[in-house]
Amino acid sequence: MAKASTHYVCSDCGHTEVRWYGRCPSCQAFGTLSEFREAKARQGYRSGGGQVAEPAAAPVPLGEIDTVHAARLPVEPDEIAQVLGGGLVEGSVVLLGGEPGVGKSTLLTGLALGWMRAGVRVLYVAGEESPAQVRLRAERLGFDPAGEGGFEVIAETGLEALLRALGTALDDRDGPAVIIADSVQTLHSETADSLPGTPTQIRTCGGGLADFARRRHCPVFLVGHVTKTGDLAGPKVLEHMVDTVLYFEGTGGGSIRMVRAVKNRFGTTGELAVLEMRADGLVPVADAGALFLGDDVGREPGAAVCAVRNGSRTFLVEVQALVAPTRYGTPQRVVQGVDSKRVALLAAILEKRAGLDLAGCDVFVKVAGGARLDDPAADLAVLVALASSLRERPLPAGTLVLGEVGLTGAVRPAAAESERLREAARHGFRRAVCAAGGNAEPVVGLVVVAATSVEEAVALAMAPHAETERG
Repeated sequence: MAKASTHYVCSDCGHTEVRWYGRCPSCQAFGTLSEFREAKARQGYRSGGGQVAEPAAAPVPLGEIDTVHAARLPVEPDEIAQVLGGGLVEGSVVLLGGEPGVGKSTLLTGLALGWMRAGVRVLYVAGEESPAQVRLRAERLGFDPAGEGGFEVIAETGLEALLRALGTALDDRDGPAVIIADSVQTLHSETADSLPGTPTQIRTCGGGLADFARRRHCPVFLVGHVTKTGDLAGPKVLEHMVDTVLYFEGTGGGSIRMVRAVKNRFGTTGELAVLEMRADGLVPVADAGALFLGDDVGREPGAAVCAVRNGSRTFLVEVQALVAPTRYGTPQRVVQGVDSKRVALLAAILEKRAGLDLAGCDVFVKVAGGARLDDPAADLAVLVALASSLRERPLPAGTLVLGEVGLTGAVRPAAAESERLREAARHGFRRAVCAAGGNAEPVVGLVVVAATSVEEAVALAMAPHAETERG
């Protein structure tokens, strides 16, 4: 008889304690610890349920390991293939998370139809929807039930029964296959004495599917929910056990969707795919590099354009700032698209190193188009936008601002500066304010002016006829 252990798990962050607390010691949330009982097997664990005594694995020399299963399956559209590192690796496990209604199921249904038409078998585990709902979505995305067989749908949420069904289906036919589990929060295992969606069940079911994928060399997509803070729900160990973690994000209620890779064992971390949600599904956005630019860039004070990198791609992003005298006792600092502490730090640098007084002003900073700035090369653009709004002087048309700012007020070159400048020149920018000492290659049609400090960079960015080339 298996022994059962009692523990308390936070529903927000997945932290586990052996006793109950009113406040989670990890995330400091109140009333989120719940009691769970998990059965512990006396014998060895085997993914898919059951306790068996399995023989220990024998060591294998590295040179004798077969790499034939490292092949990649084609992925359409190419935007998603680039985020995955060039295709879907056989035997890999991909975790896709996103807000409710952002289009996770639509994205995976479109990928499944593409694989089906390319001759790749798809097994779609419908945990949140009925098979009829899955078919209706597929028909909306162009599936023709009269002329196409379609992918296979399995309506099962029990892990043990699901693994048996998947094993039987794969044994019946040879060839590549992809498994999509929508979602991992709906699955439950008999070995865990808790409700579906709890950290224990997510860890058990996610681990079981990951083991199955690697044993059968069959890629698996896991759909994951997110918490109110935007993090993937469940224990953090789920993100560690998978090969790729993708976040599916919207842009403030618009039709633009972005797929961001925050972990990828087979590609570049930080890659970004930009898609547009239409009635017939998700399609890549043409010329996504200028997606976050408006038509009136540079016409009003408080706007600066920078070139940010996401993986191997470059995007031109407009940073907007509004600095106005405060009407209250304490000035406001409202930020959207940038970390608020980062903006407070840059505002302090602007005051200390450039002599601009922001102490009695409300400061509002926003990234146009719903983009999010994590690239340190956007520091100088935020500073210049603040200075432009405070002085009520717009930047000259066609000016790019690029550079990382230190606490001493020094401006440092951005990584991959040549690629950023080429992208800016391609979209009509004629002048770029960058850090001195960079090793960027000359770009035809783009004049680069050098700055060594924040004060100098602000002066050069707003100077109408500054043509001092970088030395």
